[in-house]
Amino acid sequence: MNKELRLNIDKETARGQYANVAVISHTRNEFFLDFALVQPSGDAMVVSRILSSPQHAKALLRSLAENIRRYEETFGPIPEPVAGEGEASA
Repeated sequence: MNKELRLNIDKETARGQYANVAVISHTRNEFFLDFALVQPSGDAMVVSRILSSPQHAKALLRSLAENIRRYEETFGPIPEPVAGEGEASA
């Protein structure tokens, strides 16, 4: 049975946070997704940290891949970043 999920969001959260780098790490039971803003000076500030179970991290991977596929079908290929520019860390 698939029940529609209705999300509620407050105004502050709805504004979102811009991040130009992601650092992903894990333990046996959790994935840590740190999203950060890297300044031209090279200083980086984590703007958001998401903790997730391995099962939800894998579901996120599938969902992100599907959304990228649909985006590229509509708008064309997303260019790969130049080495060292805006790459997410793994």
